[in-house]
Amino acid sequence: MATTGSCFLVGVVSQKTLANSGDSRVVLGRNIHNIGEIAAIQLSPEQNANMEDLRQALKAQHPNDPQIFVLKYGVWRIKGIIQVSRSIGDSYMKHAQYNREPISAKFRISEPMNMPILSVNPSIITHHLQPSDFFLIFASDGLWEYLGKQQAIEIVRGHLHSNTISLDLLKFCCMD
Repeated sequence: MATTGSCFLVGVVSQKTLANSGDSRVVLGRNIHNIGEIAAIQLSPEQNANMEDLRQALKAQHPNDPQIFVLKYGVWRIKGIIQVSRSIGDSYMKHAQYNREPISAKFRISEPMNMPILSVNPSIITHHLQPSDFFLIFASDGLWEYLGKQQAIEIVRGHLHSNTISLDLLKFCCMD
């Protein structure tokens, strides 16, 4: 269990608050008045190793660790293992007592861990809804790896009267 984890994304729309821990995203579809278009506005920050500002912050927290980020197969990974910097679980990257046997050597971090590498603390975002705010898309990196935010907004707008918007998004992701 020490090597399993999950990201989370929560929205309390009535209170206009979003909490994100991981690489999920909330994207807002906003009507652009007088021109009939819709803009995609990302409300939640991504928390993965591909974000330069995140890499700089973690490097500052771990200045004596030259391997805090490793580029593997064209993707930045924290300690060469994981992309997300925040999650529920993944205890072996948060607490030294879980970074030892019986977990597999492929997950263990070889250097002494003086402080947590990952965090569970979410980003908390408050967004005051405007009359032009049309809808929100809550999705994990699995969707955003295949669709850009503007493309996703256009798909949802084109299927607003469908009971299968999620399925429609999935179909677009699976198309060749």
